[in-house]
Amino acid sequence: MNRTDRLYALVEEMRARAPRLVRAADVARRFEVSTRTIERDLLALQAAGVPIWAQPGPGGGYALNVDTTLPPLNLTPAEAVAIATALAVTRAMPFAEAGQSALTKLTGVMAASPRAAASRLISHIRVIQGPGGVDGADTPLLQKALLDGVAVDLTYRDAQGCTTSRRVEPHGIVGTRNGWYLVAWCRLRQAARAFRLDRIEAARLTAEPITPRSLDAMLPDFPFEVAEPALM
Repeated sequence: MNRTDRLYALVEEMRARAPRLVRAADVARRFEVSTRTIERDLLALQAAGVPIWAQPGPGGGYALNVDTTLPPLNLTPAEAVAIATALAVTRAMPFAEAGQSALTKLTGVMAASPRAAASRLISHIRVIQGPGGVDGADTPLLQKALLDGVAVDLTYRDAQGCTTSRRVEPHGIVGTRNGWYLVAWCRLRQAARAFRLDRIEAARLTAEPITPRSLDAMLPDFPFEVAEPALM
């Protein structure tokens, strides 16, 4: 067993025994290497961010925090290509950078053969990309506003080039054929409004809580045909 395979196997061995402690000597016998080798492997995993903690002294050992780790994900070549294709089509989505980071993590745990097959398959695919506008530099701020439920001060340039400043209550982000929009309750207009992300010139978080509203109830005010993404 080479070192890379042993590191993966070591994490899975600890996952199977969690939350019980694992002694380095016991694992060393299991993998037929020295105790010092296993200790170096554990230090390397900790340095790479794997949540392994140690309890020193008699009866001590190592344990894996399974609440913050995932088992290996065995994507098929078609599944990996489907995710990559979706990211390419929606290149202007608000979370494009995060999506690409997630794909890198997923493909990073694929076995060599399926990953090579996915690379061959994707070399035969071309897509017509979605809206070409950028997602807006303030997307992380808007994400925080949506999570925290607070109002945002916007400087916004409309389709005619007119710029206004207004305080809005964010309720969701909508992707359309024409671009990505922040759907919010505009306190200036006292009505639901959609703000295209690439026309938001500046945004600032406030500490003011928003009035809870249903995003689905606000959408009929706009000519959007949308579907809710699913995580499962």
